[in-house]
Amino acid sequence: MSGPERVAVRRVGVVGGGQMGAGIAEVCARAGLDTVLCEVDAVAARAARERVSASLDRAVRRGKLERRAAGDALARLVVTGSLEDLADRQLVVEAVVEHADAKTEVFTALDKIVEDPAAVLATNTSSLPVMRLGMATGRADRVVGLHFFNPVPVLPLVEVVTSLHTSAATVALVEGFVTGVLGKTVIRSQDRAGFVVNALLVPYLLSAIRMTESGFASPADVDAGMELGCAHPMGPLRLADLIGLDTVASIAESLYDEFKEPLYAPPPLLQRMVEAGLLGRKSGRGFHPYDGG
Repeated sequence: MSGPERVAVRRVGVVGGGQMGAGIAEVCARAGLDTVLCEVDAVAARAARERVSASLDRAVRRGKLERRAAGDALARLVVTGSLEDLADRQLVVEAVVEHADAKTEVFTALDKIVEDPAAVLATNTSSLPVMRLGMATGRADRVVGLHFFNPVPVLPLVEVVTSLHTSAATVALVEGFVTGVLGKTVIRSQDRAGFVVNALLVPYLLSAIRMTESGFASPADVDAGMELGCAHPMGPLRLADLIGLDTVASIAESLYDEFKEPLYAPPPLLQRMVEAGLLGRKSGRGFHPYDGG
């Protein structure tokens, strides 16, 4: 193997088994890949496997997936509590919490653990600089952003984000993998906070939060206005709840740090809700209440 351009990716690793990481692992396993999903310990790994299993079951119930195919996908998935189990991977996608220090620590460790020097290390970050993560390794030319969207098994888009060091061969490899193996659509973005989608989306979400914060309109009315008046499938506050208010705040902070534009600054209400643990759907309450948070 002389470089990533000649590699047919069959062995994939995912670090982080939360909503996004579990979804990425699921689509890889469904695509027939040998998939290893890594969490912080054995307990979290079991929870991640259950998360993938529940998603596969939903797909079967909704007629989107055959029962046999779901079983085959789960059989291809290995969950682990040790990064060392990713040593033989050809592609590893990091999907841990949206904090720069946590992600940098993962990349530093992966650079030492993943044995193949041609292996690609990717990040699912929503907004953090890919360059920073690449420079934490000795293979910055093989570090790239692969930003999936939630729910990963349903939404067809992946943003491919290149740093100043990412090689053309790495881009060709990951784009071929995303389109040819996972069957998703790629758009390219430069390494700027928020990339394409969140740089457009997050200011809209923050505007909706400010409208609620000021008492101008209730969350229900803000969402109904955009759903019924603009034919959006989900109102901005329900969407923020789905994304996770902590994630929205982190993206907003990254955007503001980079561009210093007031429209990117997280509103005080958003910050207080995050501090209170009112994170949206995953916690059972955000701008709207949810069952089973």
